[in-house]
Amino acid sequence: MATLELLNVKKQFGSVTAVENFSLFVNDGEFVTLLGPSGCGKTTLLNIIAGLEEMTSGEVRMNQRVVNHLSPFERNVAMVFQNYALYPHMTVAENIGFSLKLRKRPRQEIMERVAQVARMLELEQLLDRLPRELSGGQQQRVAIGRAVIRQPDIFLFDEPFSNLDAALRIKTRGEVKLLHQKLGVTSIFVTHDQEEALSLSDKIAVMRQGHLEQFGTPEEIYSKPASKYVARFIGSPQMDIFEGQFEYSNNRYVYRIGSIALVLPHSITIPNKPIDMGIRSEFVKIGETGFPATVHLVQPVGPFTYITVYWEGGSATARVNGISHLKPGEVVQVEFASEALLFFDRESEKRIDLW
Repeated sequence: MATLELLNVKKQFGSVTAVENFSLFVNDGEFVTLLGPSGCGKTTLLNIIAGLEEMTSGEVRMNQRVVNHLSPFERNVAMVFQNYALYPHMTVAENIGFSLKLRKRPRQEIMERVAQVARMLELEQLLDRLPRELSGGQQQRVAIGRAVIRQPDIFLFDEPFSNLDAALRIKTRGEVKLLHQKLGVTSIFVTHDQEEALSLSDKIAVMRQGHLEQFGTPEEIYSKPASKYVARFIGSPQMDIFEGQFEYSNNRYVYRIGSIALVLPHSITIPNKPIDMGIRSEFVKIGETGFPATVHLVQPVGPFTYITVYWEGGSATARVNGISHLKPGEVVQVEFASEALLFFDRESEKRIDLW
């Protein structure tokens, strides 16, 4: 069990900066996800935490102790890799217990701890099999078991579900979440999948080109994104963001997007600079009130239907429950929930609160 602190971590590969001035504090027992697109530096940062990559500058602290020059073994971290990294000539039991064998633990102790981990991960019937005889999901559980048996202070997961199909990915991430709830070990998880991050994490660190864009709970990241980058990266479908302008009409402030003007609360504070507005699909309502728009695209996705509408100068996507019988070309009434509107400085792209 451990706290983890990164202080002004920087990593350069020649003239390329992979991680820049990255600082983060992870509480003991927290599950934190490093989230971002490919190439944003998240795996490099994970390797720095593990001791597999030497940083250019900065500090890594575990339980307030600087560990910059300690080996992965001395840091007592366990890593689950994207490709599982199982020994092909060893059985499941031998793979799980290998780290204890290296530490020259008694054979009886190894057998007992392997059995304990196998029960936890439902691998008891597979202990005599070789990796090639296992499915992808089973191999992933063996890789997790090999990490668990070491009883590390910190678990590190490097996109561990990327080789699994969609259904198995959902099942396995549920197993990882249950495992974390049971063991309570500080965990750092790397992924580019925002759904994985939202469903697994206590906190999420959204990364962009080696920088920390926002760090917070899944609810904070989703509901109060710090920037347009975070707003667009988190959520499916992507948040609609409009480059409109404020106007004052009939003693009310409105935000004009092409041919429509959204009425805003009296208490709004209008800054003297260009402001963009964003809204998520669940707050775009199709009903009997609002402004007229034309249905452009209808996408059923099981329990929801995504309906994209357009008007002169703009378009938005609404999420409606169940199956919709609307057809492209139909005219509907659309309303934006005013309490869910988000505003962003057009130049800096940072979110600002106007009420």
